[in-house]
Order: sequence, then structure tokens, then C-alpha cells
Amino acid sequence: MWTRQHKQRNTGRLIIPSLCVAFLAYFGFHAYHGEFGIYSKYQLEAQTVELQGKYAAIKARRVDLQRRVQLMHEGTLEKDMLDEQARRALNLSQADEITIMLPANSK
Repeated sequence: MWTRQHKQRNTGRLIIPSLCVAFLAYFGFHAYHGEFGIYSKYQLEAQTVELQGKYAAIKARRVDLQRRVQLMHEGTLEKDMLDEQARRALNLSQADEITIMLPANSK
């Protein structure tokens, strides 16, 4: 009776686990770094906070402009406001007035 004895190789046992590790690593990487991954979520949250800050600043500016426009409507026109706006636009002042120059960003 003939018998063949084969020595089993260890490489055959490592094929399936190595494929599983590669599969999990691929999807794990894209779950963190992908377009809809965890890292992108944090970036979108930071961008949301930044844009909400800009929105609040723009909204405050708009309310200020609406208030100033309301002061110039007929019936509520204040002569001091009109005089101030005209002087600022034309860059004029009277000889007996004191002019205090402020930086443009101090508004």
C-alpha cells in the first residue's frame, strides 16, 4: 500500500484572514477619511460654526442698515441723521467744528 505524506503549508491558512484584514482596512479607512466619513463630519461641523458666525454678523449689519434707512423715511426724517450722512458722504465739515477721525473698522 502506497501512502503519500504531505506536509501542510501554513500559507493556505493565512489567505482568508489576510483578505478579511485587507477588506476591513479598506472600509475602515474610507469610513474615517471618506466623503461622508467621521473626519468629514468634524470638518462640516467646524464649517457650520464658522458660517453661523458670519451669518450672525451679516444679520446684525442688516438690522443696523434697516434701522438707519427707517430713520430716513418720510415723516421720521431726523435732520441730524441726514446732516451726518451728507457730511460723511461728501467729507465736509464746518470751520467751527471739531472733527474726530476714527478708523473705518470701528463701526
